[in-house]
Amino acid sequence: MQPPVPEILKVSADSRPHSVAGAIAALLRSQGRVEVQAIGPAAVNQAVKALAIARGYLTEDGLDLSTQPAFVKLEVEQEERTAIKLGVYAYRLTDVQ
Repeated sequence: MQPPVPEILKVSADSRPHSVAGAIAALLRSQGRVEVQAIGPAAVNQAVKALAIARGYLTEDGLDLSTQPAFVKLEVEQEERTAIKLGVYAYRLTDVQ
């Protein structure tokens, strides 16, 4: 049985990193993973900032995140575009002794 498909968050150059970070943190808490997609350097910049902010939100819950970047082809307005896809996964922080 395959796990459910993760929620996809599409980030643009105009996205607010704090808002995206809140959405990332909420989805990681509830589902354990999320996919973030961004097209273009400004959008990727906003997505990376959102991931950094989300890490801070998650530490309060004893969680952290890891990400796996990849390229993905998307169709936008009947045109094929290459996007950055960030597979984001939550994991529980443990005390290292």
